[in-house]
Amino acid sequence: MKPIKTSLWAFLVILTALWWFTDTPAMASLNNFFDWRNVLMQYSGVLAIGVMSVAMVLAVRPVLFEPYLGGLDKMYRLHKWLGISALLISVSHWLLSESPKWLVGLGWMARAARGPRSPVPDDPIRQFFASGRGLAESIGEWAFYAAAALMLLALIKRFPYQYFFKTHHLLAVAYLALVWHSVILLKFDDWSSLLGPVMLVLMGAGSMAAVMVLLGRVARRRQLVGEVVGIRRHDALQVIELDIAFQGRWAGHEAGQFAFVTLHADEGAHPYTISSAWANDGRLTFIIKALGDYTSTLAQRLRLKDVVKVEGPYGRFNFEGEKTRQIWVGAGIGITPFIARMKTLAKLPDGRSVHLFHSTRDFDANAISLLERDAKAANIGLTVLVDARDGQLNAARIAAQVPDWRDADLWFCGPSQFGQSLKDDFATMGLSQDQFHQELFEMR
Repeated sequence: MKPIKTSLWAFLVILTALWWFTDTPAMASLNNFFDWRNVLMQYSGVLAIGVMSVAMVLAVRPVLFEPYLGGLDKMYRLHKWLGISALLISVSHWLLSESPKWLVGLGWMARAARGPRSPVPDDPIRQFFASGRGLAESIGEWAFYAAAALMLLALIKRFPYQYFFKTHHLLAVAYLALVWHSVILLKFDDWSSLLGPVMLVLMGAGSMAAVMVLLGRVARRRQLVGEVVGIRRHDALQVIELDIAFQGRWAGHEAGQFAFVTLHADEGAHPYTISSAWANDGRLTFIIKALGDYTSTLAQRLRLKDVVKVEGPYGRFNFEGEKTRQIWVGAGIGITPFIARMKTLAKLPDGRSVHLFHSTRDFDANAISLLERDAKAANIGLTVLVDARDGQLNAARIAAQVPDWRDADLWFCGPSQFGQSLKDDFATMGLSQDQFHQELFEMR
């Protein structure tokens, strides 16, 4: 989480500093409410379209940022917080815009006297910007309403994914309208300052990303079509294991990475961790648990030879680190990246000492026997805990079983609250934050 927070605050601070140095002369003559309102509207407008632009760029899944942010799952978390920031800042911008008429209506402020009309600029470019202000204000207001509604929908976890998948694309339309609003209403002189080129780059990159979203061109070069060649059901775990063979050439992946898989076009792409090691055979395996309305229907809907689309690979949950000791914790369906890693280590050992803890609510003897087989082949210690039988796994139990835990990297995949609890407990016990690696399952 540290790269996410650092990136978000660094961007806000840098953009604030650029605006401050650009508009410092204007702030020297602030005499009344309307002067302050105008300045703050410019500031909030710059921040709002800036964070929206970065969020839009991240929406097209640019893999070049993965090494710096810790993987696409972390990038999506940053995308979410940028969206929340954009919503809050945009609401502030809107309140500043509407506040004068509300205050006048309440009798708390006298209506501002209209001054003489501003002379028509001689410069045709200035004339263009001046003539478009009224339309830009109207477009911006309605685009704000639409964007705010769509952002709020995205934050409602109970809003079905298949509808979220479709409605979230509409944010690209609202964003393009807000870019036009911002281009016209940014102070004209600011375009020739240091702030201008930065805003131009941000809005240009965001606009390109928005067009890619609307045209369905996101990550096209990372997509392959395949077909379902194997289906295995583990009914006790409410899990299906899916084998996919590609028609094209899969470029390969590292154990622990995930891919976006479109099994049914009406539902869209879902992220699933790849549970097979790369064997250069054009095949991938995914283990999918029935966690929602859609995944609960897969056991009935999927058939052999179904055509599917896979996009990826993504993620930096790659088991790299300086420590020669590793502790793995796979909770529930979070065991999947560790299965892939064990299959890799069975063929290519890396010399590390590893102990895997798998906690599960449901017990399936066949699935556990397969896990034990993989652990033995990879020479990895394994502890399986069934909640009803063994109680909940916690940091104290792990530390008791792995005495040298202070000299280990800990890799966790599973429910986010469980992971945060383990992270907090180990931090209290003295484990460095850099030694705790967590896959962020939630992509919205």
